[in-house]
Amino acid sequence: MTKLSLGENMNGQNRKDIHPGLPVAIVLKKDQRTGRLTEGIVKDILTSAPFHSRGIKVKLEDGKIGRVHAILQKLATSMES
Repeated sequence: MTKLSLGENMNGQNRKDIHPGLPVAIVLKKDQRTGRLTEGIVKDILTSAPFHSRGIKVKLEDGKIGRVHAILQKLATSMES
């Protein structure tokens, strides 16, 4: 099983850091008050600006839309012998 962790300085505010296929944690509109995060894979980038203070808005592969709170990176779990 793969573990996910937050990338260094990858807070989702810069459009250049986000691309389709990237695993991210987003905040859905309905979860803005609680800050609940939803994980998924970016399908489309909806924000055209190069920077957004509350996070770049994306559409995930499952159709959910929200602002990127964090970029997730997969960690290798296998050890080389």
